[in-house]
This record gives sequence, structure tokens and C-alpha cells, in this order.
Amino acid sequence: MRKTDSTNLPFNAGVLRNEFVSAKPGEHDSGEPGIWIVFRGNELVLNAGDGVSFIEGEPPEWFGSGCSGLLIGAWNGIPVRLLELDTGTEVPPGYLAEPLLATFFNSRLADESLTIAGLAQQILFWERKNSVCSLCGGGMKRIPGTWGKKCLGCGHEHFPHIHPCTIVLVIRGDELLLIRKPEWPQGYYSIPSGFCDFGESLEECARREVAEETGIRIRNLRYVGSQSWPFPGQLMIGFIADYEGGDIIVDQDELENAAWFRRDSMPPTFSSSSIAGWIMETFGK
Repeated sequence: MRKTDSTNLPFNAGVLRNEFVSAKPGEHDSGEPGIWIVFRGNELVLNAGDGVSFIEGEPPEWFGSGCSGLLIGAWNGIPVRLLELDTGTEVPPGYLAEPLLATFFNSRLADESLTIAGLAQQILFWERKNSVCSLCGGGMKRIPGTWGKKCLGCGHEHFPHIHPCTIVLVIRGDELLLIRKPEWPQGYYSIPSGFCDFGESLEECARREVAEETGIRIRNLRYVGSQSWPFPGQLMIGFIADYEGGDIIVDQDELENAAWFRRDSMPPTFSSSSIAGWIMETFGK
């Protein structure tokens, strides 16, 4: 079904409606059997015995002794816990281990499950990178009711980092400006994007990124939607814009190619479950 509102894209909380209630560190864990969001290194571990799904119930023995996990919420009243396995843990037959991004692109999970897995991955990244204070190296204690932490040494407070990125569909008559990065699947194209810089508004970022990547100047910039992107903690802010001027000059440091494509002769692009694909499907036809 076509998603006409970006809040319904996977990884956005709107997908979960009221079925998921988040929990913060320190909230009481009943210890009841629940749903396990399991990572081994950068791989999400899933039950693949009968379809692909999260691991549920009592923790299997191969998780290891003393397994408890971190309570991150409840889904339809069932506890959801995040667990990180040692990178050397052997995943037995009947289970699948792959990066979350591959799970997303392969459409292995429903949007609701993807969104919970994305939330868990962001929490895991935060926990890994903030076990000690980045200013003085001191130990950290949790700030009650939040994912924030306070240094026991210098007292500095740290909170999760969300990185804003703009992504822009540029339209010139019946043509769309698309880019290709060398690491993408063969033949795939998408739309210009990039991180906000110091002292920069979203609009300024959007104009700069398009110009830096392709040499194209844009006008009539309009916000259309956003998507949480847990790889590891971006917020993708989507725009459409009209062509103002300039010829394509490809940024060879980042791109393999950039070109104008007619709406009726588009190359392979990413699915409409990503904000890039959603913008192209919603506003590029």
C-alpha cells in the first residue's frame, strides 16, 4: 500500500501506533518471557525456522549464561528486550544473522518489526559509544527517566546524538536529478543527500549538498517529510526543489555518476520504504 505520509515509513514511531510503549533504563522489568532484539556485532539475529521473526519466549541456551537483556519497551503488552551477544557466539541452524540494513532492503520483516529493530540498534549504538565520558574518561551514571548519562568525574551530561541529514528531489520539467554512489547495488540511483554542517539551516544544507554533489543550483525548496534512519542515528529530512541553473559536475570523491532521468525511463531506485524512494514515488511521478 502506498504511504502518503512519511510518518508511516519504517523506523518512524508512527508505524507502531499505540502498540509499542517505550521504556527507559531503570524501569521495572517483570522478568516475564518476551521478545528479544538480538545483535551480534553489527548483525541482527532472527528466528528463521518458520519465516523470519524476532526470537521470543525464554532465552535459548545458546545465548549464554546470565542472560537478562535491557528492557526497551512493551509491544502489545509483551516485554521487549535488547541483547548483545559476544561477536564469537555461534548462531545455530534455524536462525539468521545479518546487518539490519540488509534485513530492511530484503524486506524480511514487517514495518512494525523493522521499526522496533531500528530503535534497538540506535540504543545499542548509544550504549556502546557512551560507557565512559568523552571529555574526561570518567565513569557514567544514568540520568533517571532518560537515555542520558552523567559523568561521575566532571559532571558533564551526555544525551543521544541524532544527526540531521537533508535529502532532495530536484525536478526539471519532466526530468529528475539522480545520483549514484559506487557502493550501491549495480545500476541503482537515488537522490542527493548529506549531513548538516555547523551553523547551517536545513535549507542551506539542502542547497549546498545538491551543489557540491552535482553542480546544480536549486530554487523553490519545499519540505515534504522525514524518516528516522538508524544507521547509526540520522534523521533524514526530505525536500523537493526546482532546477534553477547549472550543468552537472559530478563530485568524484563521493559519486560514481549523476544525471537527469525522464520520469518514464527511471533506473533502478531504492524502495518506497526508504525516504528517498518514498519522495520519488510520491512527488516524482
